[in-house]
Amino acid sequence: MKTTLDFVEKGIADEKTVQWLLEGDVSIQYQVFRVLLDIERQDLRDRIAVEGWGAQFLSKRHKEGHWGMGFYQPKWISSHYTLLDLRNLCIAPDNEPGRISIEKILRDCKADDGGVYPNSKKSDVCVNGMVLNYASYFGAAQNQLASVIDCLLEELMSDGGFNCRSNRSKAVHSSFHSTLSVLEGFTTYEHNGYDYRIAEVKKAIQSSKEFILLHQFYLSDKTGKIINKDFLRMSYPRRWKYDILSALDYFQYSNAEWDARMQPGIDVLLQKKNKSGTWNLNAKYPGQTHFDMEKAGKSSRWNTLRALRVLKHFSQ
Repeated sequence: MKTTLDFVEKGIADEKTVQWLLEGDVSIQYQVFRVLLDIERQDLRDRIAVEGWGAQFLSKRHKEGHWGMGFYQPKWISSHYTLLDLRNLCIAPDNEPGRISIEKILRDCKADDGGVYPNSKKSDVCVNGMVLNYASYFGAAQNQLASVIDCLLEELMSDGGFNCRSNRSKAVHSSFHSTLSVLEGFTTYEHNGYDYRIAEVKKAIQSSKEFILLHQFYLSDKTGKIINKDFLRMSYPRRWKYDILSALDYFQYSNAEWDARMQPGIDVLLQKKNKSGTWNLNAKYPGQTHFDMEKAGKSSRWNTLRALRVLKHFSQ
Protein backbone atom coordinates (compact mmCIF):
# COMPACT_ATOMS: atom_id res chain seq x y z
CA MET A 1 0.00 0.00 0.00
CA LYS A 2 1.41 3.34 -1.05
CA THR A 3 0.95 6.07 1.49
CA THR A 4 2.58 9.26 2.74
CA LEU A 5 0.85 9.27 6.09
CA ASP A 6 2.22 11.57 8.76
CA PHE A 7 2.21 8.85 11.37
CA VAL A 8 4.20 6.55 9.04
CA GLU A 9 6.69 9.29 8.31
CA LYS A 10 7.04 9.97 12.03
CA GLY A 11 7.87 6.33 12.71
CA ILE A 12 4.71 5.57 14.70
CA ALA A 13 3.83 2.71 12.33
CA ASP A 14 5.07 1.22 9.09
CA GLU A 15 3.12 0.41 5.97
CA LYS A 16 3.37 -3.31 6.67
CA THR A 17 1.49 -2.87 9.94
CA VAL A 18 -1.21 -0.77 8.28
CA GLN A 19 -1.61 -3.40 5.56
CA TRP A 20 -1.90 -6.10 8.23
CA LEU A 21 -4.69 -4.14 9.88
CA LEU A 22 -6.48 -3.81 6.54
CA GLU A 23 -6.48 -7.61 6.23
CA GLY A 24 -8.67 -7.84 9.33
CA ASP A 25 -12.41 -7.72 9.91
CA VAL A 26 -14.35 -5.13 7.94
CA SER A 27 -14.96 -3.16 11.16
CA ILE A 28 -11.20 -2.85 11.63
CA GLN A 29 -10.78 -1.86 7.99
CA TYR A 30 -13.40 0.87 8.33
CA GLN A 31 -11.77 2.36 11.42
CA VAL A 32 -8.29 2.22 9.88
CA PHE A 33 -9.50 4.20 6.89
CA ARG A 34 -11.50 6.67 8.98
CA VAL A 35 -9.13 7.34 11.86
CA LEU A 36 -5.64 6.47 10.61
CA LEU A 37 -5.97 7.29 6.90
CA ASP A 38 -8.54 10.11 7.26
CA ILE A 39 -10.75 8.58 4.57
CA GLU A 40 -14.45 7.97 5.15
CA ARG A 41 -15.49 4.63 3.60
CA GLN A 42 -19.26 4.36 3.97
CA ASP A 43 -19.18 1.21 1.85
CA LEU A 44 -17.10 -0.50 4.54
CA ARG A 45 -19.36 0.73 7.34
CA ASP A 46 -22.40 -0.65 5.50
CA ARG A 47 -20.75 -4.06 5.31
CA ILE A 48 -20.22 -4.33 9.08
CA ALA A 49 -23.84 -5.42 9.57
CA VAL A 50 -23.76 -8.11 6.91
CA GLU A 51 -20.36 -9.76 7.24
CA GLY A 52 -17.69 -10.62 9.78
CA TRP A 53 -17.99 -9.84 13.45
CA GLY A 54 -20.95 -7.48 13.09
CA ALA A 55 -23.05 -10.05 11.26
CA GLN A 56 -22.10 -12.67 13.85
CA PHE A 57 -23.25 -10.49 16.74
CA LEU A 58 -26.51 -9.64 14.98
CA SER A 59 -27.17 -13.31 14.20
CA LYS A 60 -27.22 -14.08 17.95
CA ARG A 61 -30.17 -11.75 18.58
CA HIS A 62 -33.36 -13.53 19.60
CA LYS A 63 -36.61 -12.89 17.73
CA GLU A 64 -37.94 -11.18 20.88
CA GLY A 65 -35.35 -8.45 20.36
CA HIS A 66 -32.67 -9.24 22.93
CA TRP A 67 -29.41 -11.14 23.28
CA GLY A 68 -28.59 -13.70 25.95
CA MET A 69 -31.23 -13.83 28.69
CA GLY A 70 -32.10 -10.15 28.44
CA PHE A 71 -30.60 -6.84 29.46
CA TYR A 72 -27.59 -7.83 31.59
CA GLN A 73 -27.26 -11.60 31.90
CA PRO A 74 -25.24 -13.59 31.25
CA LYS A 75 -21.94 -11.84 30.84
CA TRP A 76 -20.82 -11.26 28.11
CA ILE A 77 -23.65 -12.27 25.79
CA SER A 78 -26.47 -10.12 27.19
CA SER A 79 -28.08 -7.29 25.24
CA HIS A 80 -26.06 -4.76 27.23
CA TYR A 81 -22.61 -6.04 26.35
CA THR A 82 -23.56 -7.05 22.80
CA LEU A 83 -24.84 -3.54 22.04
CA LEU A 84 -21.61 -2.13 23.46
CA ASP A 85 -19.65 -4.46 21.17
CA LEU A 86 -21.69 -3.35 18.16
CA ARG A 87 -21.17 0.29 19.04
CA ASN A 88 -17.40 -0.26 19.25
CA LEU A 89 -17.40 -2.00 15.87
CA CYS A 90 -18.73 1.31 14.48
CA ILE A 91 -21.72 -0.39 12.90
CA ALA A 92 -23.98 2.20 11.26
CA PRO A 93 -25.87 4.16 13.95
CA ASP A 94 -29.15 3.66 12.09
CA ASN A 95 -28.87 -0.11 12.41
CA GLU A 96 -32.45 -1.20 13.01
CA PRO A 97 -31.89 -4.19 15.34
CA GLY A 98 -29.65 -2.07 17.53
CA ARG A 99 -32.09 0.83 17.70
CA ILE A 100 -35.10 -1.37 18.42
CA SER A 101 -33.29 -3.22 21.19
CA ILE A 102 -32.18 0.02 22.82
CA GLU A 103 -35.70 1.47 22.67
CA LYS A 104 -36.91 -1.64 24.50
CA ILE A 105 -34.20 -1.33 27.16
CA LEU A 106 -34.91 2.35 27.80
CA ARG A 107 -38.64 1.65 27.98
CA ASP A 108 -38.66 -1.52 30.08
CA CYS A 109 -35.45 -1.59 32.13
CA LYS A 110 -35.44 1.61 34.17
CA ALA A 111 -34.74 1.40 37.89
CA ASP A 112 -36.61 3.53 40.41
CA ASP A 113 -33.80 6.12 40.36
CA GLY A 114 -34.18 6.66 36.60
CA GLY A 115 -31.05 4.80 35.62
CA VAL A 116 -31.04 1.53 33.72
CA TYR A 117 -31.16 -1.63 35.79
CA PRO A 118 -34.41 -3.64 35.64
CA ASN A 119 -36.43 -4.51 38.74
CA SER A 120 -34.21 -2.46 41.01
CA LYS A 121 -34.53 0.58 43.24
CA LYS A 122 -30.97 1.70 42.50
CA SER A 123 -29.14 1.43 39.20
CA ASP A 124 -25.42 0.97 38.65
CA VAL A 125 -23.31 4.01 37.72
CA CYS A 126 -20.88 2.03 35.55
CA VAL A 127 -23.72 0.31 33.69
CA ASN A 128 -25.46 3.65 33.17
CA GLY A 129 -22.30 5.05 31.61
CA MET A 130 -22.12 2.16 29.16
CA VAL A 131 -25.85 2.39 28.36
CA LEU A 132 -25.49 6.11 27.68
CA ASN A 133 -22.53 5.36 25.41
CA TYR A 134 -24.31 2.96 23.06
CA ALA A 135 -27.77 4.51 23.37
CA SER A 136 -26.41 7.93 22.37
CA TYR A 137 -24.44 6.35 19.55
CA PHE A 138 -27.57 4.69 18.13
CA GLY A 139 -29.56 7.92 18.40
CA ALA A 140 -31.94 7.16 21.26
CA ALA A 141 -34.56 9.81 22.01
CA GLN A 142 -33.33 12.52 24.39
CA ASN A 143 -36.41 12.20 26.59
CA GLN A 144 -35.49 8.56 27.18
CA LEU A 145 -31.92 9.49 28.11
CA ALA A 146 -32.82 12.39 30.41
CA SER A 147 -33.36 10.23 33.51
CA VAL A 148 -30.03 8.44 32.86
CA ILE A 149 -28.27 11.81 32.70
CA ASP A 150 -30.02 12.90 35.92
CA CYS A 151 -29.01 9.71 37.66
CA LEU A 152 -25.36 9.97 36.62
CA LEU A 153 -24.94 13.63 37.47
CA GLU A 154 -26.41 12.93 40.91
CA GLU A 155 -23.51 10.52 41.54
CA LEU A 156 -20.62 12.84 40.59
CA MET A 157 -18.13 12.60 43.46
CA SER A 158 -16.19 15.34 45.19
CA ASP A 159 -12.88 14.15 43.68
CA GLY A 160 -14.29 14.66 40.19
CA GLY A 161 -15.06 11.12 39.06
CA PHE A 162 -17.58 8.33 39.59
CA ASN A 163 -17.90 5.07 41.50
CA CYS A 164 -20.52 2.37 40.94
CA ARG A 165 -20.76 1.94 44.71
CA SER A 166 -21.52 5.59 45.45
CA ASN A 167 -25.26 5.01 45.62
CA ARG A 168 -25.02 1.64 47.33
CA SER A 169 -22.21 1.39 49.87
CA LYS A 170 -21.34 5.08 50.13
CA ALA A 171 -17.95 4.97 48.42
CA VAL A 172 -15.84 8.05 49.12
CA HIS A 173 -13.30 7.82 46.28
CA SER A 174 -13.89 7.58 42.55
CA SER A 175 -13.27 4.35 40.65
CA PHE A 176 -11.19 4.30 37.46
CA HIS A 177 -13.54 1.65 36.02
CA SER A 178 -16.70 3.66 36.58
CA THR A 179 -15.15 7.01 35.68
CA LEU A 180 -13.98 5.76 32.28
CA SER A 181 -17.36 4.21 31.48
CA VAL A 182 -19.17 7.43 32.38
CA LEU A 183 -16.66 9.51 30.40
CA GLU A 184 -17.30 7.40 27.32
CA GLY A 185 -21.05 7.77 27.78
CA PHE A 186 -21.00 11.52 28.41
CA THR A 187 -18.67 12.18 25.48
CA THR A 188 -20.72 10.12 23.02
CA TYR A 189 -23.80 11.97 24.29
CA GLU A 190 -22.07 15.30 23.63
CA HIS A 191 -20.71 14.21 20.23
CA ASN A 192 -24.19 13.26 19.06
CA GLY A 193 -25.70 16.66 19.72
CA TYR A 194 -27.86 16.09 22.80
CA ASP A 195 -28.40 19.23 24.85
CA TYR A 196 -30.25 18.20 28.02
CA ARG A 197 -28.10 19.41 30.97
CA ILE A 198 -25.16 19.56 28.54
CA ALA A 199 -23.30 22.28 30.45
CA GLU A 200 -23.25 20.05 33.54
CA VAL A 201 -22.23 17.06 31.44
CA LYS A 202 -19.30 19.00 29.99
CA LYS A 203 -18.21 20.09 33.45
CA ALA A 204 -18.34 16.48 34.67
CA ILE A 205 -16.28 15.38 31.65
CA GLN A 206 -13.56 17.85 32.56
CA SER A 207 -13.48 16.88 36.24
CA SER A 208 -13.41 13.18 35.39
CA LYS A 209 -10.56 13.67 32.93
CA GLU A 210 -8.70 15.57 35.62
CA PHE A 211 -9.23 12.66 38.04
CA ILE A 212 -7.47 10.30 35.60
CA LEU A 213 -4.74 12.81 34.74
CA LEU A 214 -4.07 13.49 38.43
CA HIS A 215 -3.16 9.80 38.69
CA GLN A 216 -1.18 9.81 35.43
CA PHE A 217 -3.46 6.99 34.24
CA TYR A 218 -2.27 4.36 36.73
CA LEU A 219 -0.23 5.86 39.57
CA SER A 220 -1.21 6.83 43.09
CA ASP A 221 -1.28 10.59 43.54
CA LYS A 222 -0.01 10.09 47.10
CA THR A 223 2.75 7.45 46.75
CA GLY A 224 3.50 7.40 43.01
CA LYS A 225 3.15 3.60 43.03
CA ILE A 226 1.11 1.53 40.58
CA ILE A 227 -2.49 1.49 41.81
CA ASN A 228 -3.42 -1.83 40.20
CA LYS A 229 -1.17 -3.91 37.93
CA ASP A 230 -4.25 -4.97 35.97
CA PHE A 231 -4.46 -1.38 34.71
CA LEU A 232 -1.37 -2.16 32.61
CA ARG A 233 -2.96 -5.17 30.91
CA MET A 234 -4.47 -4.33 27.55
CA SER A 235 -7.65 -6.35 27.09
CA TYR A 236 -10.32 -6.17 24.43
CA PRO A 237 -13.25 -5.95 24.78
CA ARG A 238 -12.57 -4.13 28.02
CA ARG A 239 -16.14 -4.78 29.27
CA TRP A 240 -16.42 -2.58 32.40
CA LYS A 241 -12.78 -2.73 33.45
CA TYR A 242 -10.22 0.04 33.22
CA ASP A 243 -6.82 -0.19 31.53
CA ILE A 244 -4.39 2.44 30.29
CA LEU A 245 -4.89 1.76 26.57
CA SER A 246 -8.66 2.13 26.88
CA ALA A 247 -8.17 5.34 28.85
CA LEU A 248 -5.69 6.77 26.35
CA ASP A 249 -8.01 5.77 23.52
CA TYR A 250 -10.82 7.63 25.24
CA PHE A 251 -8.68 10.78 25.48
CA GLN A 252 -7.99 10.71 21.73
CA TYR A 253 -11.70 10.02 21.05
CA SER A 254 -12.57 13.12 23.08
CA ASN A 255 -10.04 15.12 21.05
CA ALA A 256 -8.08 15.99 24.17
CA GLU A 257 -5.00 18.15 23.93
CA TRP A 258 -1.65 16.84 25.09
CA ASP A 259 -0.99 16.98 28.82
CA ALA A 260 2.40 16.04 30.27
CA ARG A 261 0.65 13.79 32.78
CA MET A 262 -0.21 11.47 29.90
CA GLN A 263 3.45 10.57 29.40
CA PRO A 264 3.61 7.65 31.89
CA GLY A 265 0.71 5.95 30.09
CA ILE A 266 2.28 6.59 26.69
CA ASP A 267 5.60 5.18 27.94
CA VAL A 268 3.94 1.93 29.02
CA LEU A 269 2.12 1.72 25.70
CA LEU A 270 5.38 2.09 23.75
CA GLN A 271 7.10 -0.49 25.96
CA LYS A 272 4.41 -3.01 25.05
CA LYS A 273 4.90 -2.61 21.31
CA ASN A 274 6.18 -5.73 19.55
CA LYS A 275 9.18 -5.67 17.21
CA SER A 276 6.69 -6.43 14.43
CA GLY A 277 4.98 -3.09 15.04
CA THR A 278 1.90 -4.66 16.63
CA TRP A 279 0.48 -4.90 20.16
CA ASN A 280 -0.70 -8.12 21.80
CA LEU A 281 -4.03 -8.90 23.41
CA ASN A 282 -2.79 -9.35 26.97
CA ALA A 283 -5.79 -11.02 28.57
CA LYS A 284 -9.48 -11.82 28.35
CA TYR A 285 -12.04 -11.59 31.09
CA PRO A 286 -13.81 -14.85 32.03
CA GLY A 287 -17.42 -15.27 30.98
CA GLN A 288 -19.54 -16.46 28.08
CA THR A 289 -18.92 -14.91 24.68
CA HIS A 290 -20.80 -15.16 21.41
CA PHE A 291 -17.45 -15.89 19.74
CA ASP A 292 -13.81 -14.87 20.16
CA MET A 293 -12.66 -12.02 17.98
CA GLU A 294 -9.00 -12.57 18.90
CA LYS A 295 -6.76 -14.83 20.95
CA ALA A 296 -5.02 -13.72 24.14
CA GLY A 297 -1.25 -13.63 23.89
CA LYS A 298 -1.27 -13.00 20.14
CA SER A 299 -0.90 -9.85 18.07
CA SER A 300 -4.18 -7.99 18.27
CA ARG A 301 -5.64 -5.86 15.51
CA TRP A 302 -7.93 -4.22 18.07
CA ASN A 303 -5.08 -3.19 20.35
CA THR A 304 -2.82 -2.22 17.45
CA LEU A 305 -5.55 -0.05 15.92
CA ARG A 306 -6.28 1.60 19.27
CA ALA A 307 -2.61 2.16 20.09
CA LEU A 308 -1.89 3.69 16.69
CA ARG A 309 -4.82 6.08 16.82
CA VAL A 310 -3.66 7.21 20.27
CA LEU A 311 -0.12 7.79 19.05
CA LYS A 312 -1.30 9.49 15.87
CA HIS A 313 -3.54 11.88 17.79
CA PHE A 314 -0.91 12.92 20.33
CA SER A 315 1.86 13.25 17.75
CA GLN A 316 0.02 16.02 15.92
